[in-house]
Amino acid sequence: MLDTLKQPKRGVVPPASREQYVEAFNWMLLARTVEEKLASLWRAGKISGGVYLGKGQEAISAALGIMLKPGDIFGPLIRDQAGRLAFGEPLIDVFRVHFGSRTGLSRGRDGNVHRGDPRRGYHAMISHLGSLISVVIGALVARRFQGDITAIGATTIGDGGTSTGAFHEALNMAAVEKLPLVVVVVNNQYAYSTPNHRQFACTDLVERAIGYGIEGHSLDGTDLRECLEVLGQATERARSGHGPQMVVGNCLRLTGHGEHDDAFYMDKSLSYTRLGRDCLKVAENYLQEHQWADEALLENWRKNAKEQVEDAVVNAQHEPLADPNSETWCPYATQRIAAALSVR
Repeated sequence: MLDTLKQPKRGVVPPASREQYVEAFNWMLLARTVEEKLASLWRAGKISGGVYLGKGQEAISAALGIMLKPGDIFGPLIRDQAGRLAFGEPLIDVFRVHFGSRTGLSRGRDGNVHRGDPRRGYHAMISHLGSLISVVIGALVARRFQGDITAIGATTIGDGGTSTGAFHEALNMAAVEKLPLVVVVVNNQYAYSTPNHRQFACTDLVERAIGYGIEGHSLDGTDLRECLEVLGQATERARSGHGPQMVVGNCLRLTGHGEHDDAFYMDKSLSYTRLGRDCLKVAENYLQEHQWADEALLENWRKNAKEQVEDAVVNAQHEPLADPNSETWCPYATQRIAAALSVR
């Protein structure tokens, strides 16, 4: 069945270079270090609300993030910390939002993953899964009206989110309008606690691409090299006028849905399959096998990531928290507009 899909031939995009691989690996490492710190702070009662980790999905996220260029549009999802950082999110903003700092992107109004800066093409995640695709294609249409046809848009969604009406309506519109959109479906085998076989009847989610008349790609989400090559190909196809691209990355969420969830419902045998590999360890092994890094260099990178994270935490903790009794509670962008108008 996959032979009938509009799947471009491999080899159009050159293999991932050492520089590209090392860059992506370091975003993965930094994201893992950030989230380990967030989990520790949550367990210590230093963070209110939920904490959601992307452990096991960093390769897909980092590869997508580094394929985007300044001026592109990005709509990250719940486990896209690596992609957020690669796209340019300042590290301190991660902790500002989780601590409820008034200097954060949401000015302390919302915690965890609902953060973004639309002025930079960086959109906040929407918990109603599937809706973010509409936001990204809306931004692409707006760019088209302005005469800008250089930007592409990218967003991610989980396997469960592909069953929503918003997903289908948005992808259909993107296909009809031939928008330069890349939708990355991260199939981590569970929609919270619902396994794949209770979500869809097709053999592989990439089969759905043919229904929209768009190009479909599959990749091993535990293999950073493959993530870089396939996502490099998909983003280039979108950028060069070939319309929407749907990329399905297969992996396994290596944690519960959030830190509050012990994942008792997951099939433990999956941990011993290729899906259950830790993409960070796979990437470390690849670097050493190709002599692109030895253990001493890897340890230096780990140390550097920890230092960056600790500095960001300390600085964020010293910033003032949001205060509803003394502040005008309106969106950050609205406040900036009001201030600009008052100056005039």
